[in-house]
Amino acid sequence: MAYDCDVPITEHPALASLAPTKRTLLNALKKAGELGVEHLAEAAGLTVSAVRQQLTALQRDGLVSVGHQRSGAGRPRHQYRLTSTADALYPRAYAELTNELLDYVGQSDPALVETIFDRRRQRRIEGARARLKTGTFPEKMAELARILDEDGYLAEAVANEDGTFTIVEHNCAILGIALRYGQACGSELEFIRAVLPEAQVERTSHMVTGASHCSYLIGPR
Repeated sequence: MAYDCDVPITEHPALASLAPTKRTLLNALKKAGELGVEHLAEAAGLTVSAVRQQLTALQRDGLVSVGHQRSGAGRPRHQYRLTSTADALYPRAYAELTNELLDYVGQSDPALVETIFDRRRQRRIEGARARLKTGTFPEKMAELARILDEDGYLAEAVANEDGTFTIVEHNCAILGIALRYGQACGSELEFIRAVLPEAQVERTSHMVTGASHCSYLIGPR
């Protein structure tokens, strides 16, 4: 059976089966790490009371846990976060299998590993260039975030005051591979630079080095 690294990673069935509001709350927690009920209510566009009901159900299902954060002399505030069960619902790109196969390839022909990552990058570049061919700079940033999101990166484009944008990837779809093969991360950076030749791209945070997300600062040349 052939394994195509460029096939978009589909949403886990258990996550897809949840009601939209619950998925919104889980995505908000995945992006932020942990949040209080007020911020979750803002993210979901619901009342605090309605969000509490949803969180109770998510806790019952083992998807959300709650801790306490003390601020000043008042009562500790509840802070919600994903459980390991919920975090496992987000794409991981079959890292163990992929690493095993890459190890076999590397043992037989080390240069071929580089070729594999290069071919993956080129295929992604071709598809993304077609979608980023037209549009204003902000429109291209939004579309780039959508492309990365479709690939399982839970990405968003954040506009900065100086006209630049920060692309934030809250989930690394290839983290297990990147921890062993640095080419994977280099491929991601070069992919963004290749599809946006009119822009300057700099990686500003990196999950491989311990950050909670990967981010790229992008501005027009």
